[in-house]
Amino acid sequence: MNVRLNHNYSSRSHQIGAFVISWNAEQTQLTIAHHSEPNRFLWASTPGESFVQFANCDLAVKESRGFFKFNERRRNSGSRYSLEEIFQEDSSLVIRGKTEGPINGDWLVTFTPIDTEQLQIKAKIDSRDNLNANHVTLVHTGYGKEKVFGFGEQFTNLNINGKKIRVLSQEPGIGRGVQPLTWFMETFFGAGGQWDSSNAPAPHYLTSSGHSFFLENSEYSIFDFTNSEQTKIQVYADTLCGRIIFGKDPFEQIEVYTRYAGRMPAPPQWLQTGAVIGMQGGTQAAQKMKERLLAHHTPIAAFWLQDWVGSRKTSVGKQLWWNWEIGRETYPNWEELVEEFKNDDIRVLGYINPFLVDPTEKGQFERNLFQEAIDNKYVITRPDGEPYWILNTSFSAVLLDLTNSDAREWIKDVIKKQLIKSGVSGWMADFGEALPFDAVLSDGTDAAKYHNQYPVEWVRINREAIQEAGKEREIAFFARSGFTQSPLYSTLFWMGDQLVGWSREDGIKSTVVALLSSGFSGYSQNHSDIGGYTATTVPSLPFKIPGLGYTRSRELLWRWIELNAFTPVYRTHEGNQPTRNYQIDRDDETMSHFARFARVFAALGDYRQQLSQEAADKGTPLIRHPWLHFPEDPETLELELQFMLGPDFMISPTLDSNQRETITYLPRGTWTHLWSNESIDLDKGKKTRVKTPIGYPSIFYRAESSWGQRLHEKLASSDDLKWSSGSAFISKN
Repeated sequence: MNVRLNHNYSSRSHQIGAFVISWNAEQTQLTIAHHSEPNRFLWASTPGESFVQFANCDLAVKESRGFFKFNERRRNSGSRYSLEEIFQEDSSLVIRGKTEGPINGDWLVTFTPIDTEQLQIKAKIDSRDNLNANHVTLVHTGYGKEKVFGFGEQFTNLNINGKKIRVLSQEPGIGRGVQPLTWFMETFFGAGGQWDSSNAPAPHYLTSSGHSFFLENSEYSIFDFTNSEQTKIQVYADTLCGRIIFGKDPFEQIEVYTRYAGRMPAPPQWLQTGAVIGMQGGTQAAQKMKERLLAHHTPIAAFWLQDWVGSRKTSVGKQLWWNWEIGRETYPNWEELVEEFKNDDIRVLGYINPFLVDPTEKGQFERNLFQEAIDNKYVITRPDGEPYWILNTSFSAVLLDLTNSDAREWIKDVIKKQLIKSGVSGWMADFGEALPFDAVLSDGTDAAKYHNQYPVEWVRINREAIQEAGKEREIAFFARSGFTQSPLYSTLFWMGDQLVGWSREDGIKSTVVALLSSGFSGYSQNHSDIGGYTATTVPSLPFKIPGLGYTRSRELLWRWIELNAFTPVYRTHEGNQPTRNYQIDRDDETMSHFARFARVFAALGDYRQQLSQEAADKGTPLIRHPWLHFPEDPETLELELQFMLGPDFMISPTLDSNQRETITYLPRGTWTHLWSNESIDLDKGKKTRVKTPIGYPSIFYRAESSWGQRLHEKLASSDDLKWSSGSAFISKN
C-alpha cells in the first residue's frame, strides 16, 4: 500500500558537506547526489510517497538451538504523512513532518555528512499517544535489473535483487532448501534453515550501478527488493540509522564501507606456510598423522586439535566438553606435545565458545568454569532471574553475559590462562548467534537489540585477550558468527557447517557464494572446512525416505581440497561424524592429492600476504568477484561460482560430481592456464571450455602477472604440475 506524502514546499536544493539533497515539489521526491557527480542519484525516494514510515509491532520471537522464528502478530501504522519543514541545523539537513492515524506524532529525518563519501540518515518519531512506534521503514526507488551484492555472508544467492532478505545472525540450518532433508530437519528439529539464514550477515549492500547503503542499527532488519520499482528497508527499532555511500567504483565503496565496519589485519605469517590439520583423538593420533603427512611432503602450518578439552558423545556424534581447560584424559602431556610440534615448526590450535556446561558428569577437571560463572552471575538469565539454559543438540548450556564487564574480564582471563598460556597459537572462536530475544542482560540492554551485537563483542573479547597477552600478529582465531563490525575485531572467519554434498543451498557451491558475498561486506579473510562438516544419518523409520543420508565422498573431498588451495586458509575438518566421512588419510592417493595442493597453497603464501596487507589497509577482500576487476564487462555480473584471488588469478572450481570439463569465463586480455602453460588471447570476454580432470581445476592467471609466472615455475620445479606434455586443456573454438 502506498503511503502518500503531502507537502507545501517548493523545489529546492541544499549542499550538505559534499552531498546535494534536492526536493522536487512537482514529483514529491527527495534525491541525493554527490557534488562531484550531480546528475547521478545515490538515493531517491519514490515519487509521491512518504520516504519514512512508522509502525507499532508485536513481534513474537522463538529461539531453538540457535534458530529463530518470527511472528509479527499485530501492526498499527501511520496512514497520513505530511512534510512540514526543511531546514539546515549546524552541518545537518533536517526534514520535519507529521503522521496521523493509529500512529500519531512528529517525525524527523536528519542527514549528516560523516565525511566526503558518507552521508548518515537518521529517522525517528515522537509519538503523541501511548502507541509508541517500534518499527521504522525507509522507502526509496527500486533497482530495476541491477545486481545487488553484499549482506555479509550469504550462501545461496549472490544477487539479492528481487528477494526479501532477513538480517539476523543465527544458525544457517541443515539443508537450507535441499529436499527432503530440509523438510525433515525443520519438521522434527526446527533446524532446516532458510535461504537467507546466516551466521554472519550484515545490513549492507552495493549494486552494479553504483548504489551503496548500510544500516548502523544492530536490531533485526528486513530488506525488501521484491518490487523492482521500490525498495523497503525495515528496522524493528524506534530509530533507523544508516549511511549512504559514494564511491566512483565498487573498490572505493568497499573502502568507504570498511571505514565503519572495520578491516581485518593481515594474519600471522605462519598461516601462509601450509595446511591446518583439523583432527581429534589424542596425543598419539596427532603424532601419527603428523608423521604420515610429512612422509607425503605436506607443508603443515598447524594442527587444530579442537578436542583439547576432551569430547563427549551426543545426538549428532561427538562434541566437546565446554569447560575450557586441557582435557588430560585425552592429552595428558599437552604442553610437551605443543613443544614437540613447535620444534617441527608446526603450531597447535585449540577451541572455545561463549557457552559453559557443568563438567561434573565428566568426572575429571581442575576448574568448574560453569560453577564459577553461575556463582558470579556471569551468565544471561530468564525474566525470573534463573540462568537461561539453551539447548544445543542433546544437551543444554548457559551463555555468558557479555554486557557484564566482570564477565568479560573473567572470560578473557580464561583465554589467556587456559589457551594462550598452554602454548597454542590460535583457536576456533565458535558460536555467538544464540542470544534469545527474551534474555535478561546485566546492564539492562534489550536482548533484541543486543542479539546481533553479541557476535561482535565475542570476537572483540578474543582479540583483546590476544592483545593483552602481547601476542598480536602471533596468534590468530577464526570465528563463524558476525555482524557489521565483526571485521574490526576478528582475525579470521570461517563459514560454519556446510553439508557434505555438492548443493548450491548448503554444499560446496554455497562456500563460493559465501566467499564472494562476504568479501563485499568487509569479511576479507574467510574460508570453509575442507570437505564440509555436516553428515546426516538416515533415521530408523517404518517407511523409507531417500535423500536424508549424507556422507563425504572421496571425490567431494578431493574437489574441496582443490578449491580451498586458492582461498585464504587451507584447513581440514573431520566433520560431525568422522568415521562416516572420507578423510584425508583414508588412502595414500588422497594424502598425496592433499599434500600436492597444500604445496600449491604454500607457494601462494607471499602473494596472499601481500593481498592481506591490502585488505588491512583498504578492506579489499582476498577472494574477489570478477566484476570488481572488470566492471565494464557485463558478463562478469552473471558469474556466481567463479572467483578471483587478488587481481591475478581466475579460479573456476569444479563443483559437480563426475565433472571433467568446466566452462570458465575469461574477460578480455591474455590468460595463461596454470597447469599446461597454454595461453589464450581474447579481444573480448569469452566462455571457455577447459578440461578439468581430478587434480586440475580450471585456474588461469593474467599472462603478464609475475605472481602467476612465479607460481607456475615453483610448481614445475617441484613436479607438482604433472600435466602431460602436449595435451591441450583449453578448447579454443
